[in-house]
Amino acid sequence: MARKSPPTFDSKAFLARVGNGASIGNYSAGQVVFAQGDPADAVFYIQKGKVKITVVSEQGKEAVVALLGPKEFFGEGGLAGQTQRISTAATMSESVISRIEKRTIVRLIHEEPAFSEIFIAHLLGRSVRVEADLIDQLFNSSEKRLARLLLLLANFGKDSEPEPMIANISQETLAQMIGTTRARVSFFMNKFRKLGFISYNGGIEVHSSLLNAVLHDQPHIER
Repeated sequence: MARKSPPTFDSKAFLARVGNGASIGNYSAGQVVFAQGDPADAVFYIQKGKVKITVVSEQGKEAVVALLGPKEFFGEGGLAGQTQRISTAATMSESVISRIEKRTIVRLIHEEPAFSEIFIAHLLGRSVRVEADLIDQLFNSSEKRLARLLLLLANFGKDSEPEPMIANISQETLAQMIGTTRARVSFFMNKFRKLGFISYNGGIEVHSSLLNAVLHDQPHIER
């Protein structure tokens, strides 16, 4: 049986229908969309660019919890009862982002079945991703976690076509996302490059051989 394609979301047509309940913002690289502690009064949708989600502990330690790209929602915690943001969202490149007010998106979920299907699919996908990340942290080595993260950033395993060339993400950011040190990430990245799994050409290019190594648990990727 053919796999059903996920519904598409025409953000321009959507915003035209919504009117005053939504707006579009143009952001430069490194600009904060919302900060930890801000009111959780809207949901955001990335039309173009990349967004980094981070949290800071009471001791001042920062952790990167997600890197998001085009056609992804974020900031939906307010719909689950959060009154304040528990994380900070900042752009990693020039971005175009839609802001949809909380009351507007609640109305749309009830009144527009097409949008409701898209948004619920997003929430389910995010839940699966969080569960997979937890399992990854519990059972896999930092080397395999890094390999999986690079594949996710390059869209391997998603419904859309892979985008092997990913932005130049710092090794410090990668280390924060997989829970290890920058030195370990540097070691693994050099190893992946020597094995032909990745290459550098104005960014990080992820090759399908890395996916094959992870799927078949080849000895190059060890526990």
